[in-house]
Amino acid sequence: MTSMNQPENVSDITSHLSEARVPLESITSDYVYSSGDDEKESVQSSHKPMSTAVDIENMEEVDNMISITSEISGEIDRDYTGQFEGPEKTLECMFRRKDGQPLEAIAPGTRAGLRTLPRKDLDLICKRARCTILSSISNQYIDAYVLSESSLFVYNYMLMIKTCGTTTLLRCLAILIELGRRLDLELDWVGYSRKNFNFPDDQCFPHGSFTQELEYLYSHKRLYEKLNGNGYTLGPITDDHWFVFVADKTIRRNIDLDNDRVLNIMMFDIDPEIAEKFYYDKYAPKKEGETESDTTKRISFEQTRAAGIDALCPGALFDPRAFEPCGYSMNAILYKSYYTMHITPEEGSSYASFETNQKLASYTSLINNVVRSFKPRRFVMTLMADEGGLKEMKPNGNPLASDNSCPFTKIVIPPKFKGGKESTYKRTNLASVKVEDDCCCMMGNWTIAEDLVDNNNHTQGMRYRGMSFA
Repeated sequence: MTSMNQPENVSDITSHLSEARVPLESITSDYVYSSGDDEKESVQSSHKPMSTAVDIENMEEVDNMISITSEISGEIDRDYTGQFEGPEKTLECMFRRKDGQPLEAIAPGTRAGLRTLPRKDLDLICKRARCTILSSISNQYIDAYVLSESSLFVYNYMLMIKTCGTTTLLRCLAILIELGRRLDLELDWVGYSRKNFNFPDDQCFPHGSFTQELEYLYSHKRLYEKLNGNGYTLGPITDDHWFVFVADKTIRRNIDLDNDRVLNIMMFDIDPEIAEKFYYDKYAPKKEGETESDTTKRISFEQTRAAGIDALCPGALFDPRAFEPCGYSMNAILYKSYYTMHITPEEGSSYASFETNQKLASYTSLINNVVRSFKPRRFVMTLMADEGGLKEMKPNGNPLASDNSCPFTKIVIPPKFKGGKESTYKRTNLASVKVEDDCCCMMGNWTIAEDLVDNNNHTQGMRYRGMSFA
């Protein structure tokens, strides 16, 4: 509810914010903190990070100053239509230390920066995106959280959050900027990406279209004026395509920070027999002596093994989650790498995704194994990589190489049973663009061969459901 004494514009709000520290819960997309705020707070030592605890005493007046009318549709739950938007929105934010110290100065295993955020701050980030934390695993480099809608990964100076359905992912960006500031961190790199929606009319503000998303990003003056990012569309507008926003002002210091790459495989219309494995009631119900939590954990690991997902990430620490009545999410971590899978098995909108930032010289075996496990009718593959990362890959190890000799122009999946028919996927299109200084974005579409119409028929290839522009 809006107070009658509320300032009428952002400049009025900002003048009040210079006099009081704003509760994180009150920050909206219009919130812009003054650069002068940085000068009022001393830089803290790395072993004593600034507390991010929110002081709520005497802050009711400030709470009432912040208007949320521009974001109100993001708070409204939409009725379930029987269809689910599987393809995820992904937001990645990287930070650097304000004291100028190189990030690599932190000893392995040391919690610093974003990994010092208390759970309540992570919950607040997720709340703004309209999702919740369900479980977590950690190693010396990463904290990985399974969400009610996908995943969150937190490194010392990087955070990646991936959400599906009708979540409002971009609404958590202002919170992230402020949390970083309170930890004496500066925003260094922002990347937002997603495939075009299958059911765009179900989305909430600010995700009604890519144009609306860009306008929302540009409304963050602290982000736009400092990093000055740009939006891109890769792929045919009449088929599956990929939207990307990147703002990059990273100061490269060493090879370990200059060879990143993220592979994402988005699979549609997965094999019905495989989709059946992700229905909760296909497994033994609650056993004697089990709690509800025990049952969910058991079924989660049974689904993981039944689909062969455990074999896709050998040696990794797993955190799977089965959902009722259907659906599945999984995080796995190994050293500095993460793996994440999300599966929507509903007939008519079945979908499975696999993403990893593991630095492989060749992705050939991994891609073949993932596609073989789910046998989709079609899939979209994306790769976001620094130029240093591309140079580390073998010539035939890049799934989105433009060279026609690349083995990924055609992928052959052997039959499941002896005497069965193999499946062949053909790459139907390819797109790439170099953004900012050295970030390369690539995407391609693959379709199972029998779904492609023979050119001699002089007919247009089949169009799949949800082929929207949004």
